[in-house]
Amino acid sequence: MTALTAQVTEPAPPPGAPHARRRGVELTLLLGAVLISVLGYLYVGLATVGHLPPQASRHAAGLAVAALLAHLAVRFRAPYADPLLLPVAVLLNGLGLVLIQRLDLTTPAHLTAGDQLLWSGLGVALFVVVVGALRDHRALQRYAYLAVTTALVLMLVPVFFPAVNGAHIWVRFAGLSFQPGEFAKILLAVFFASYLAANRTALALTGRRIWKLRMLPGRVLGPILAIWLLSVGVLVLERDLGTSLLFFGLFVIMLFTATGRIGWIAMGLLLAGLGAYAVGTFEPHVHGRVEDWLNPFASIEQGRGPGQLAQSLFAFGAGGLLGAGLGHGQSFLIGFAAKSDFILATAGEELGLAGLLAILVLYALLVARGFHAGLALRDPFGRLLATGLASIVALQVFVIAGGVTGLIPLTGMAMPFLAQGGSSVVTNWVIVALLVRLSDSARKPRPEDGNGDGGGPGRGRAGSGNGRDGGGAA
Repeated sequence: MTALTAQVTEPAPPPGAPHARRRGVELTLLLGAVLISVLGYLYVGLATVGHLPPQASRHAAGLAVAALLAHLAVRFRAPYADPLLLPVAVLLNGLGLVLIQRLDLTTPAHLTAGDQLLWSGLGVALFVVVVGALRDHRALQRYAYLAVTTALVLMLVPVFFPAVNGAHIWVRFAGLSFQPGEFAKILLAVFFASYLAANRTALALTGRRIWKLRMLPGRVLGPILAIWLLSVGVLVLERDLGTSLLFFGLFVIMLFTATGRIGWIAMGLLLAGLGAYAVGTFEPHVHGRVEDWLNPFASIEQGRGPGQLAQSLFAFGAGGLLGAGLGHGQSFLIGFAAKSDFILATAGEELGLAGLLAILVLYALLVARGFHAGLALRDPFGRLLATGLASIVALQVFVIAGGVTGLIPLTGMAMPFLAQGGSSVVTNWVIVALLVRLSDSARKPRPEDGNGDGGGPGRGRAGSGNGRDGGGAA
């Protein structure tokens, strides 16, 4: 009784400092991001054709208005959101527009910068809608099975349309084209997060131990494994192996986050290696890419001229430390994929190693802030969703950067925000919008905290107990 009385009468800890909103910091960073992008756009015109681009004013106004609208949405609907997420996204998107415009000037028969600006505007519009309409991220948990059903339908639809460059990943209608698989990855992340959060107790406490790995029971793992196998099977049928790799990595990372069992990472790497070996050996299109990766200069030795990977490596080598300067490179020689799969080669040649590392640091910031929001959230669904969304960006950057630099075999995917592709840029803006909403929930003060913080990583972990209520490693 004495201990109980002491526990009841123990004074509450003093309140901490309230979490600053930092919207002014965000606005200042946005101004810098827009200014860098516009100056790069102007410099490209001067360096390439000797005068300012004719659409410079429209480009600058469009980018500035989009950034301002996005900032206002965050200021009024998610005031405690992380102040770095939106400026990093605007800067990456702006740099992508600069690089695409630079390549447009050397390929006048195939202009895409204007379309990319319009798609970017649509992406920002969806960003505003998501931030404004979604007041609580936990509402998404109720639509988990609708999300996974929609995702599977979106992935299956391109099978009935003609292949483009050997892959059935495009839907073309009325002169427009888009990749449904880009939207499916967000829906699958929502489903994985919802299912794993709902079954967190069984994931953490049950299962049969085999050697040092505790296997999950079939009744728990079966449904999510079936959904993952079905989605990957559809993607293999479409020959979209890059997205297959993305979904596999997403599945393993979120399963590890939910269980905290390092064995799932080891098993995921083993299965990925076996699958890559099988597909690279028996699928002709992928086998050709593996051969090109093993010897990128074989086509030169055979007198057929350099292939795309060889041209990409030449571009990186020519860039050196500081680059040749915007508008002074030759990366357009890569061919039809210079603005999509290989746009990072243009950045490496014209901005050099320093510029390339700066771009990778921007991606690292975006991913790190997503993980930070996940660590600070108290509910298991939010933690898993933030981890999954940040992992999508990280996996895409690794797969694409590794492919164009010769680290791993090339797979056809779009570099987030940088590469040409309407579906990709719109999807990435939706991912940033969800991360903004999640970070706002993580940083927002809560009355029950007894202080003004309510969302820092320390209290987020305290709210999750010992990891068995929600979570494991999250």
